[in-house]
Amino acid sequence: MKILILGAGKMGSFFCDLLSFDHDVAIYDHDPSRLRFTYNCRRFRELSEAADFDPDMVLNAATVRYTLDAFRQVLPFVRPDAILADIASVKEGLPEFYAEAGHPFVSTHPMFGPTFASLSNLTDENAIIITEGSPEGIEFFRRLYASLGLHIEYYTFAGHDKVIAYSLSVPFASSLVFGSAMEPQPAPGTTFKRHLAIARGLMSEDDYLLSEILFNRRSIEQLRRISTALDELRTIIESRDSEAMSKFLARVRANIADPQK
Repeated sequence: MKILILGAGKMGSFFCDLLSFDHDVAIYDHDPSRLRFTYNCRRFRELSEAADFDPDMVLNAATVRYTLDAFRQVLPFVRPDAILADIASVKEGLPEFYAEAGHPFVSTHPMFGPTFASLSNLTDENAIIITEGSPEGIEFFRRLYASLGLHIEYYTFAGHDKVIAYSLSVPFASSLVFGSAMEPQPAPGTTFKRHLAIARGLMSEDDYLLSEILFNRRSIEQLRRISTALDELRTIIESRDSEAMSKFLARVRANIADPQK
């Protein structure tokens, strides 16, 4: 298959490396300097080069701020039956775009951002595939993700938004609260250092990406849950209620228990 990748950032480069040994891969980035460390692929300096390449699939790995713009800019250079694919963590506007574009499409969300995951070993990581895509595109990513040992979940676009509001908004908000209230520690303990590493990793992400994930219309519901839990914990601590604390800790342990055990 001929695959054109849009964006040579961390995920674009990852998919380029991953796919280039089994497919004819080309990669484009608006900043040509980012193509220097890609290999075993064609490197395009202009989107118009896609016309001669004639891709069977366009995999959009541009940052979430530019996902829709990248698709719109490449459409004049690809044939109508080329599959449009995205790996965006925020799907806002994509269902409408795909309906308007008329191309077969597939939308997925690799849940293993390069900030924390080891891209050389993804067997404990997850991926989401949107069920509303074309069968060919869905099967392509099913096989690809299965080959990496990923656990795959299938959701509609609406279901994806609900899951992301919970699985990303909660830890993002918790890390932001931790970071905003943090004071430098001359001798931090192990737990503090681990929280600090997570917060620093999160803050290395693009501001727009963080904002868009937290602006998910379902995020506010999750933030209310965090606020309620904090209020409950503060009340328990202020009253030094040991019995209430035991019940609170038992509930936390039950919530975080490994379902496999």
